[in-house]
Amino acid sequence: MNKYLLSLAALLIAVMAVHAKKPLTVEPSYAWEARAPLGIRYHATIDTLLHNYYLTAVPQDYSPAVALTGNLGGATMNMVYMDREPQSDFFPQDALRHWLPSPDSHKFYNTRIPMTLVSYLTGGGQQTSADRLTGVFSGNAGPRWQVGANIDFIYSKGSYNYQAAKSLVWGLSTSYMGDRYELQAFFNHHNVVNKENGGITDDLYIIDPAQLQGGVSTIEPKSIPTYLSAAHNRVKGSDLMINNRYKVGFWDETRDENDSVIARTYVPVTSFIWTLQYNDGKHKFINTSASEDQSYWPNHYQGLTGTNESGSYSKLSNTLGVALLEGFNRWAKAGITLYGRHTLLRYHQMPDTMPLTAADGRPEDLTPWPFDYRLPEKYSDNNIHVGGRLTKQKGAILTYDAGVEFGLLGRCLGDVVVDGNISTRFPLLRDTVTITAYGDFKNQAPPYLTEVYQSNHYVWHNDFSKIRTYRVGGSLDFPFTRTRIDIGIENIQNHIYFGPEGTPVQYGGNVQIFSARLEQNFKLGILHLYNRAVFQTSTREEVIPLPKFAIYSNLYLLFRVARVLHVQMGVDCDYYTAYYAPEYQPATMTFRNQREIKCGNYPFMNVYANFKLSKARFFVLYSHFNRGLIGGNNYFSMPHYPMNPSQFRVGVSIDFAN
Repeated sequence: MNKYLLSLAALLIAVMAVHAKKPLTVEPSYAWEARAPLGIRYHATIDTLLHNYYLTAVPQDYSPAVALTGNLGGATMNMVYMDREPQSDFFPQDALRHWLPSPDSHKFYNTRIPMTLVSYLTGGGQQTSADRLTGVFSGNAGPRWQVGANIDFIYSKGSYNYQAAKSLVWGLSTSYMGDRYELQAFFNHHNVVNKENGGITDDLYIIDPAQLQGGVSTIEPKSIPTYLSAAHNRVKGSDLMINNRYKVGFWDETRDENDSVIARTYVPVTSFIWTLQYNDGKHKFINTSASEDQSYWPNHYQGLTGTNESGSYSKLSNTLGVALLEGFNRWAKAGITLYGRHTLLRYHQMPDTMPLTAADGRPEDLTPWPFDYRLPEKYSDNNIHVGGRLTKQKGAILTYDAGVEFGLLGRCLGDVVVDGNISTRFPLLRDTVTITAYGDFKNQAPPYLTEVYQSNHYVWHNDFSKIRTYRVGGSLDFPFTRTRIDIGIENIQNHIYFGPEGTPVQYGGNVQIFSARLEQNFKLGILHLYNRAVFQTSTREEVIPLPKFAIYSNLYLLFRVARVLHVQMGVDCDYYTAYYAPEYQPATMTFRNQREIKCGNYPFMNVYANFKLSKARFFVLYSHFNRGLIGGNNYFSMPHYPMNPSQFRVGVSIDFAN
């Protein structure tokens, strides 16, 4: 209780300090995302809104259907298929995507005056505390040059034993937008340490603890036994992008009635692009308990006294391109870019030093080595891609973006990626309706680590075919009825997934995914009801398991007090139908398919209040308040990984105008 009182006191002091500052009149700030490899800019928002600020503390912020280990900063997997990102070059990082900055895009700001956004949330008790501190800084040295920094620190002890998480993400960025030269650059680094408990030993401790405790129906979450007590994962990595553009064009002169030049504007026609990208990652898994190591994992290829293993990768890309820019004259309705990219990939895995066979002296207690040869400890690959992109970002009626890329050398030889979207707007009932169509076709080589991998508990050597996907869909946005509809379908051939044994499996047939999404907001005075519903089907649920329905509803009041304090208070519910949820494997940080236990069919409900006063936002939240009251006790998002019990959380975010 003292912790929350101190937090609230600090919150009030900060709010009053910010509110007491004299308002500044400056030009509007704006933000954009620069996406690799060409550095094309897309509009982005600055996160200072009151609406649903509390969601930063609960899983619904990620997805209406998610598989997670339960803890803030823990492993997660998005179970809404159309929102799921494909597997990366280094799969141990994939389970942490929600908590890490994207390596392919970064948000830049032009704030006119220095901006510092600081947010802090806390919750739980002394033994279950969860804290997160985030900060974003951006400042301009004139209208062209900007520098920025970001930090995200999480320390969460977890509601259950041996699941503490600690992560530190920090980064630096800069941009320069000149008449002839443009620079966009960022560097992000992450260091994540997660304790791994392997899940609770019996789900009845959550569903019906009386069966295990001689009739006693309550149990402290920290008292529930877990499979592992001395295991943890560490994931480190860095992402660097330096995007350079040099623009060639002409000066457009504006003259007065005396034919005197009164203004000169540089009009770029062509730009030359060079983008340098560097990404790396390192995964280390340690389990110091030999007994738990032997009881939890069936295979032991390198030792029986515990596990201490690591793997790493690096990726260096150089992209050269030339672009004919959109809008340099009235006939140039779109921009077109041609480019080539060289990528060097390197991998390093723990070598297996044990003899291959018993005849050579391999210990009998170890799992027999599945091959008559050793797997490579190191691997490097040179890839060359060429491609082009057609973009039209200007215009109130029609915009589009399309690209094609071919692999010419290395593992990517024969790869093809085609993607595009087109959007149009038209007036209707004194508002504007937006129609968007999108689609893509991909024929790509599988990531290297799905084919070659060696560790103490898992070894595989596969020769997979290229993965082919085709996706098409469209969306309708009706602002006047507060409605958005999105319908899409995808066909996947040669899909790779982690099977029940925890190893990669390729399904050689076709799997079709159909998805329909509806977002609808009802309003009656200060009363609002926001609904987000997803219907999705998989023709092969044993290959791609998905909950058929996922629904998020938020009933709230939105009003102002004394014309200065904005208030949002309400209750929300996240629900998805039961399905065979994937099971988390801590040694590889992957999610394997299983057909034994269904999860879902449980409403996860929160009651909350958001406030905004001047440049300060804060919330109070009682998360999972319906535990034991509504929906029963089967609150698992994955087998053996229950969601967090009821918790009280508070948070504050302040926009400092320096």
